[in-house]
Amino acid sequence: MSCLVVKNVSEASPTWVGVKRPVLLVGNFLSSTHTVLDVCEELAGQLAASGWPVFTTSSKPGRLPRLLDMTNTAWSKRHQYAAAQVDVYSGAAFLWAEAVCWMLRRAGKPYILTLHGGGLPDFARSWPKRVRHLLRSAAVVTTPSLFLLEKMEPYRSDLRLLPNALDLSAYKFRARQRPQLHLIWLRAFSSIYNPSLAPRVLADLTQDFPGVHLTMIGPDKEDGSLQEMRQVATELGVMDRISLPGGVPKTRVPDWMNKGDIFLNTTNVDNAPVSVLEAMACGLSVVSTNVGGIPYLLKHQQDALLVPPNDFQAMAAAVRRIYTEPGLAGRLSLNGRAKAEQFDWSAILPQWEALLSAVAEGHQP
Repeated sequence: MSCLVVKNVSEASPTWVGVKRPVLLVGNFLSSTHTVLDVCEELAGQLAASGWPVFTTSSKPGRLPRLLDMTNTAWSKRHQYAAAQVDVYSGAAFLWAEAVCWMLRRAGKPYILTLHGGGLPDFARSWPKRVRHLLRSAAVVTTPSLFLLEKMEPYRSDLRLLPNALDLSAYKFRARQRPQLHLIWLRAFSSIYNPSLAPRVLADLTQDFPGVHLTMIGPDKEDGSLQEMRQVATELGVMDRISLPGGVPKTRVPDWMNKGDIFLNTTNVDNAPVSVLEAMACGLSVVSTNVGGIPYLLKHQQDALLVPPNDFQAMAAAVRRIYTEPGLAGRLSLNGRAKAEQFDWSAILPQWEALLSAVAEGHQP
């Protein structure tokens, strides 16, 4: 557990001034060990910078230690915060959301749930009673995408849309009117993001563009995906065209993005990826699979080119269009930046503040 900018807080009798009452944010705060800055960490930082007293949990690297830290913090600090916000994912991560919310109910604390991940609708279909029970126990349930808003409505009808945000001022924009032969990929090396598709696209492109290069940025989730990608690239003879800097700090993402001109999103499962927004904020032309929440976020041929999942030929053909079709790269670049501007923290943070204030004060938002 950690605390950001906590003021006037005592264990026995808290003193809360105004509407910015102390809040607890529950999610994966792992950037110190995994380099990736999760959405919850950004929200915590933005709230703290705006004067909110913020507790966070958990930064423990292991799943079980993280779960224990979350539940312990929710209970032991119950006199020090007025409301909580809990991230909800599918799979095993759903368990810690259930456990934390059970503890919050015991502590008599209202909480907001935030739904994440393209796999959550499938999980909900497998466990409808569990999902419905958890969602209906919250004061408010938010989702960052229209995709999850639509798919999760059967489990709670009054979901609220609160998009993932980014600090637009940190992303230097450059219109890609004449894109160079440098592709960028930015995700964790995990099977759901299908990183092995990227070298297959690269190999297909080398037939027409001998100078093409690919930079693949992201940490290794150690599920074998990185090794598989290397093997595929080696077999196709393109490993020498791929740079692998590993995971990079959030502050360095714009610099790495601006080393290239076309962004590849190869994922098989997705919701509302911040990495795609970051690419558009920098002006890269985006080529993405049309899975999950992607068609809800991007419009084909307006701010991105969308292709079927796991189809290297279709993705390579889309990249060829960007290189060869007059005006296409510039249109995608400019429209992508315009789309990204809708997700700036200046627009999203006030909505979070109003929601947290209402829940902390015991009002119906």
